[in-house]
Amino acid sequence: MRGFDRLDADLYDAYGLGVPGDVEFYVQEARRAGSPVLEIGCGTGRITLPVAQAGIEVTGIDISPAMLDEARRKIEALAPDIRSRVKLVEADMREFSLPDRFRLILVPYRTFLALLSVVDQKKALARFRDHLAEGGRLILNFFDPRVDLLASRSGESDAPPEKLMEFPHPESGRRVLLQHAARYDLERQQVDVNLIFEETDGEGRVVDRRCTPLTLRYIFRFEMEHLLELCGFEIEALYGDFARGPFRAGGEQVWVARKR
Repeated sequence: MRGFDRLDADLYDAYGLGVPGDVEFYVQEARRAGSPVLEIGCGTGRITLPVAQAGIEVTGIDISPAMLDEARRKIEALAPDIRSRVKLVEADMREFSLPDRFRLILVPYRTFLALLSVVDQKKALARFRDHLAEGGRLILNFFDPRVDLLASRSGESDAPPEKLMEFPHPESGRRVLLQHAARYDLERQQVDVNLIFEETDGEGRVVDRRCTPLTLRYIFRFEMEHLLELCGFEIEALYGDFARGPFRAGGEQVWVARKR
């Protein structure tokens, strides 16, 4: 799970924006399921907190202490009744053990892609299944691999980093330029990403620069279908976006599965 425990927690809320419509989708599904809900890879609480604010008891687990510290800071600013509905746990999704059984488990954004082998994927899915109540549901989201990117960015590449976005630093207010460089390894079915943050002053001089490496294992549609069925799930739906549109190659995979 290289990189996920070292993501820049102080900057994450500025660039970790998720997928359009995902927060509303997860809140709706949490309301449909009822308490309690478990979120895997909760990070700084981007989804955890809106679920709690919707009246649902939610537990969030994450491997990064820094991310959880940011989430706790946000929770402290909430009303007491909302704070009481949130639990945060530092844990690895392959190995966690909690006393509760959940009506819904959410694995948002690219969290599941942090698992770099089939063994790890199966370990995590077994943990998810064991923590679901009878008839409980699992929702996972990640990108669908684009064939053009696999072809153009595989192997060694000297291509310059690409600009992703700019945003003000949450503390200094200075401009931060976020760039990324990605290389696809077709044999390992992985993408190695470098996130490059450059903070500049009013005269355009770089006053801080950091580089965060991140490795993801991309997953194809029928590969994931097989994994879910192999690990004791019955697939309810595969959406291509958070408006419940049809799956489209190269877009998003939004899986909804029930404990079998």
